[in-house]
Amino acid sequence: MASKYLRNLNLFHRLVTRTFQNQQRASLSTGPNFELNEDQKNIQDIARKFASNEMIPVAAHYDRTGEYPADIVKKAWEVGLMNLFIPAEFGGPELDCVTGCMVLEELSYGCAGIQTALMVTDVAQMPLVIGASTEQKRKYLGRLVEEPMVAAYCATEPSAGSDINGIQTKAVRKGDEYILNGQKMWITNGGVANWYFVIARTNPDPKAPAGQAFSGFIVERDYPGVNPGRKEINMGQRASDTRGVSFEDVRVPKENLILGEGAGFRLAMKTFDKSRPGVAAGACGVAQRCLDEAVKYSLERKTFGVPIAQHQSVSNMLADMAIGVETSRLAYMLAAWQVDQGRRNSYMASIAKCYAADICNKIVSDGVQIFGGSGFNSEYPMEKLMRDAKIFQIYEGTSQIQRIVISRCLIEMAKNGEIGRL
Repeated sequence: MASKYLRNLNLFHRLVTRTFQNQQRASLSTGPNFELNEDQKNIQDIARKFASNEMIPVAAHYDRTGEYPADIVKKAWEVGLMNLFIPAEFGGPELDCVTGCMVLEELSYGCAGIQTALMVTDVAQMPLVIGASTEQKRKYLGRLVEEPMVAAYCATEPSAGSDINGIQTKAVRKGDEYILNGQKMWITNGGVANWYFVIARTNPDPKAPAGQAFSGFIVERDYPGVNPGRKEINMGQRASDTRGVSFEDVRVPKENLILGEGAGFRLAMKTFDKSRPGVAAGACGVAQRCLDEAVKYSLERKTFGVPIAQHQSVSNMLADMAIGVETSRLAYMLAAWQVDQGRRNSYMASIAKCYAADICNKIVSDGVQIFGGSGFNSEYPMEKLMRDAKIFQIYEGTSQIQRIVISRCLIEMAKNGEIGRL
C-alpha cells in the first residue's frame, strides 16, 4: 500500500511543481488569466474521477447509516487527495490554495459529508503549517503523510461557537506541562482523529484581549483525559464524524504549544483566511452537483407534452442556478488567489464563504422545486443535497459572522482610503 501511495504522491509532486512554475511564468504576463494549466487540469481530473468512481456510488449508504467512511479516507490518502497543503519538506504535495480549492470542489460534488471528513484534516493542519516549529511539523504532519490518519480542529464550545472570546477551555502551565481542562463540541473527526489542534485560554485575566488570552496546542488522542463523546446525528453531511470532546486534567507537553503563549487567536484567524475559500469551494461543489442533476431531470421529465426545461418558469430557475454556481466559483478562486499571492484575504475570504454558502442553499432549494415530489424523496439525490448544504452557512463562521468580518474590513479600508481596492 505504501509503495502505491508513494507513486501517486510522486505524481502529485511533479504536477504541483510544474503548476507552481507555470503560475510564476503566467504572473509575468499582463492581465488576469482564468485558464487552468495542464497540470492543474490533471489534478482536477484525478479529483473528479475519484468523486465519480469512489464517492458518488456509496454516498447514499454513508448518509443513511452515518458510518464513518474509513475506506474512502484510505483510498483518498493512497491517491494523494489528502493533506493537500502539507509542505513538500515534510512529505506533502504542498498544493497552492487555488488548486487545493479545485480539488475540494470536486470532492464535495461527490459527497459533501465525505469531503468534510477529508477537508477538516487540512484545517487542523493549517495552524501547524502557519506557526509550528520544524520539529512539530515533522512529527505531526509527517505522521499524517506516513499513514492514512486524520486530525481535528477544536475551537467550538457549548457557549463559544463563532465567538472565540467566549472559549472557556483552560490550559495552566505546571513545570514542563500544561494541564488542559474543558469541553469542545461539534468537532468534526472528533472520534477518529489521531491528534487535535486545541485552542485554550492561557491568560487567566478575563479582560485580556483575544490576541493575548488564547494559545494553540497539539493534543494527541491517546493522552489520558481526552474523551470523545457520542457521535452526533446531524441533519446533513452524516458521513462526517461529529462529536463533543472533553479534556479532563490532560497533561500536554510544553513542546506541543504552537508559536508561544497568546498566539492561539492569531493562528485561528490566519487559518480561517486560508480555509474559508475551501469551504466556499465545497459549497460550490454541492451547487454544481445540484445544477447538473436539475438540468438532467428537467430534460427527462415531461409535462404538457414537452420536457419541463422548456417551460419558462423552470428554465429561468436553471439560469439563476447557473449564475450562482459560476459567481461562487469566481469568488472562491479570487480569495484563494490572494492567499497564493501572499496577500491578506480576510475580506474576500468572508465574501466567498458567505456568498457561496447562501447561494448554495438557494440553489438546492430551487433544485428540489424543479424535481417536485421526487425532490422530496430519498430515492433521488436532491433531498440529500439540500440537507448537506445547510451547514455551509454555519461552520467555519456563520453567514452572519462573515458579514461582520466584511463590514469591519470595509470600515478599515475606508479609514485607510482603500475602498474599492482589493
